[in-house]
Amino acid sequence: MDWQGQKLAEQLLQIMLVAIAVVAFATGYFLGSFQMMLLIYAGGVVLTTFITVPNWPFFNRHPLNWLDPSEADGHPKPQLSNSSKKKPTKQK
Repeated sequence: MDWQGQKLAEQLLQIMLVAIAVVAFATGYFLGSFQMMLLIYAGGVVLTTFITVPNWPFFNRHPLNWLDPSEADGHPKPQLSNSSKKKPTKQK
C-alpha cells in the first residue's frame, strides 16, 4: 500500500464508521431496539474492516519507484552533521 493509499484507507475508515454509527443509531431509535443498533453497528465495523484493512489494488495506484542497488551506490549517502552529536558534560 502506498502513502496515498494509506491516506485513502484512513479517510474511508473514518467516513464509514461515522455514517454507520448515524444509521445504526437512527434505526435503533426508531425501532426502539438497542440490540438492533448494536448489531447494525457491529456489521458496519466488520464491513469497514473488510474494505480498509486488506491491501486492495485501488490502494496502490501510486507506487514508489525504488532505485536499483547498482544505481544507489552512485548517489551520495546522507551525512550526520556535527551539531547533532551530544557534547560531553563536565562533572565536578
